[in-house]
Amino acid sequence: MYVASGQVTCIGFKADIILWDFPKQELLARLSLHEGKVEGLSFSPRGIYLVSLGGQDDGRVMVWDVSKREAVCGSPASPRSAGNANVVMCSSCRDEMFVTAGNFTIRVWELDTATKKIHPSECYTGQLRRITVCVQMTDDDGDFYLGTTSGDVLKVNTSSKVVTACGPQKKKFSMGVTALLLPKTGGLIVGTGEGTVALCTGSDFQVKKRMRVEGAVTSLTCRGQDDQFFIGTNKGQMHRSAYATFKEELVAVCHTEAVNDIVFPEGHSDLFVTCSTNDIRVWYTPERLERLRITVPNVTCHAVEVTRDGMVIVSAWNDGKIRAFVPATGEPMYEINNAHNLGVTAIAATSDCKQIISGGGDGQVRIWNIGEKTQKLREVLKEHRGAVSCIKTNKNDKEGVTASLDGTCVIWDLVCYVRKQMILDNTLFKCVCYHPGEYQIITSGTDRKLWDYKEGTVTHVGVGHSGNITRLKICPANKYIVSVSADGAVLIWK
Repeated sequence: MYVASGQVTCIGFKADIILWDFPKQELLARLSLHEGKVEGLSFSPRGIYLVSLGGQDDGRVMVWDVSKREAVCGSPASPRSAGNANVVMCSSCRDEMFVTAGNFTIRVWELDTATKKIHPSECYTGQLRRITVCVQMTDDDGDFYLGTTSGDVLKVNTSSKVVTACGPQKKKFSMGVTALLLPKTGGLIVGTGEGTVALCTGSDFQVKKRMRVEGAVTSLTCRGQDDQFFIGTNKGQMHRSAYATFKEELVAVCHTEAVNDIVFPEGHSDLFVTCSTNDIRVWYTPERLERLRITVPNVTCHAVEVTRDGMVIVSAWNDGKIRAFVPATGEPMYEINNAHNLGVTAIAATSDCKQIISGGGDGQVRIWNIGEKTQKLREVLKEHRGAVSCIKTNKNDKEGVTASLDGTCVIWDLVCYVRKQMILDNTLFKCVCYHPGEYQIITSGTDRKLWDYKEGTVTHVGVGHSGNITRLKICPANKYIVSVSADGAVLIWK
């Protein structure tokens, strides 16, 4: 079983197609001909060929021989009188046929294996001028359906290359049709940009059933021969639904932006908290599910901390505010405005829960006294010249350490509020922590390696994230490790 993925690069650079062996999870080959972006990929029914569609700066459609790992032929994907092609879909029955569609263009292609050339046939749409964003082929190749940005669906006959149906005519789907699925039970399932999933029937695509999910629908897929299908959205959510009931059930969720921090409550391994752009999320580890989401629109949370008594979630935001929330409900408790000029980038709480230590993009470290109804600035510490990336305190709250992107770690006396020691290195310190004995500090960067502390050797290399790892925490029970990264993923390692 093969899986193919396409790359997005800069203008003028090659965009690779990577062919994977899915059961073994191994890279088989890199196919390099497109430039800038690979817009779409589709395997032929028997997996003999892989058809790839280049992006706007490439504009070509290529046919690849999967067994030989080489290109068979290629051609401009759309005529000069039309715009760019956006989607590609192979036939359900024949390896030599596929469809491309996009901005005012719909083409049915035939591969001539003898001459190694592909020949397009333009589809006649009459007065209709549509931008296609998704396509779905019937099992017998008799027709294919196209979803458009105008909010309607086109049905095209494969043999005659003529549009035979268009709908709905009166009330079109809001924000365009973004995904299509042909279930075995009949009809057509439509996903839209506003999050509506509808079951349509008839030549006029009349809506029979409807449900709503959060975010724009990005994909629809069936579950083999089962009576269920899955819905993916641009909010990082995956839903499951049965054809009969047509009710959504959330089965998986993740962040849509880089995850900046993770923290376990003191003594609890079943819960952990992560933060990202627009939100803070509380996760329940045994079920791998999100339990609570705290949303603050249009701002990014750089760091999060749970006080030792478990009563407060304290967070650092790029708008210069420190925000505190109730862990059980997510309700706001208090805000500290203008805590730092260039945003708050790190946060920590003392063990008695009476003080908060914050670090900012300006390099300053500030200590705040937290009362029942008041939050007052106690002290400002100035040593770093770059953004503070991490703050930790020792067990008795008399000493703390801060790491910065300027290549320094500073150990502070939190009684006299003076610097005790500074560590310099030619690196970007991303995080820091105390050794359990508190006679050493440990710093880290952005690799994916697990080290044996006593031997100083690498024991494991974790492969899973596609971006830089931003934080990693071992659960209090020492049963597993949770890592978060710039790709938005939260991974649990045994």
